[in-house]
Amino acid sequence: MTTDTAAQAAYVVAALLFILSLAGLSQHKTSRSGVVWGIAGMVVALTATVGLASRSITASGLVLIVVATALGAGIGLWRARVVEMTGMPELIAIMHSLVGLAAAFVGWNGYLDVDAELSGSLLGIHHAEVFIGVFIGAVTFTGSVVAYLKLSARINSRPLTLPGKHVLNIAALVAFVGLTVAFVVRPGMGLLIAVTVIALALGAHLVASIGGGDMPVVVSMLNSYSGWAAAASGFLLANNLLIVTGALVGSSGAYLSYIMCKAMNRSFISVIAGGFGTPAASADDDEQGEHREINAEETAELLGNATSVIITPGYGMAVAQAQYPVAELARKLRDRGVEVRFGIHPVAGRLPGHMNVLLAEANVPYDIVLEMDEINDDFAATSVVLVIGANDTVNPAATDNPSSPIAGMPVLHVWEAANVIVFKRSMAAGYAGVQNPLFFRENTQMLFGDARQRVEDILRGLDSLDAPVPEMAGTSR
Repeated sequence: MTTDTAAQAAYVVAALLFILSLAGLSQHKTSRSGVVWGIAGMVVALTATVGLASRSITASGLVLIVVATALGAGIGLWRARVVEMTGMPELIAIMHSLVGLAAAFVGWNGYLDVDAELSGSLLGIHHAEVFIGVFIGAVTFTGSVVAYLKLSARINSRPLTLPGKHVLNIAALVAFVGLTVAFVVRPGMGLLIAVTVIALALGAHLVASIGGGDMPVVVSMLNSYSGWAAAASGFLLANNLLIVTGALVGSSGAYLSYIMCKAMNRSFISVIAGGFGTPAASADDDEQGEHREINAEETAELLGNATSVIITPGYGMAVAQAQYPVAELARKLRDRGVEVRFGIHPVAGRLPGHMNVLLAEANVPYDIVLEMDEINDDFAATSVVLVIGANDTVNPAATDNPSSPIAGMPVLHVWEAANVIVFKRSMAAGYAGVQNPLFFRENTQMLFGDARQRVEDILRGLDSLDAPVPEMAGTSR
């Protein structure tokens, strides 16, 4: 068996492992095995690629490849070990930017190092691949960087609203098409520089124009972009595995974005076009009434007397790392005979499935973790709802206020419960920059402070409810 044949066979094996990985990641119970399949596929792919490259490069070149691979693996392992769950969305965004940057570099290399055997229509196809690869890669790069900056709160999460922003986006796409035709007919570095600059600006503008409430969709959308960027690189490098892998990532990311848009009642085209046709989010700080406060001891007593409790977590739970005491709270309440369930909004957190991963990490049973559509009809018959760090996903303005920036977005109907306890650090608006009328409703009470500390206080309060009352001195028996 030749080296080329062995490499191609390894690529087939790696592609199958990647497909198994996607299948495993589709369910919580098989997600760990899905990750293992993905790691195994990448090891096979890298080994085969290095082996294939060793045929045509010098020993020093091979050493550089091995060093670069080891360096990248070391950085990746380090970041994976130190990143907290709250930082996973930002990490994913910045990783997508690296994929886009790599695709742009591969495209530029394809222009500077053209195979001498290419001619005629094949040369034209090559030039088209170069141009498209650079465009997709550059859009992915800057779009992912802006997403990282928004997710990490380094820039404001509100959408950028430049005058005629949609005209700018359309003009950039029209310019790309025209420049592509010109480059295929007569390639030149000036045209490649021009499309690179346009793509970098377009990627930044597309994501900057999308508000914080839609950022989970943006993360999955950029995942799709990175896949198509990888596929474009595969065509340039004549690497079948890169084409297959990129297509898998691109199509699955696009489908996930579509599913999330449907869940949020958002137009898929609107989101990927930079919020086309959607109102700009703005902070609504108008006075909506007086809020009521509650302390941990009173909350514990309320929970101790409840018959049913629904917990709706959000990004605030992730920030406070409160999933472990929350899981303990659910266990203690269930031991007391209280029906406890979790209601998960499709875009709770900063990334698809964020809350599900956190709860699974804390060993919350899968059967009490329900999606929004499964639990929304049950709030009206619920004694107490605990809103832990959620805001936009429980905002009644989405259903009651047609002028709200989140109008039409399906939300958890927590306000229908008899009692609602909202865990928050302050009365500040949510990530979408929209004030929440829930905080001012008569059946809502605010529990301020760090979510983890407040839940731990509630746990102590429950323990004190069960503790025997000491007898007074001198009491007759």
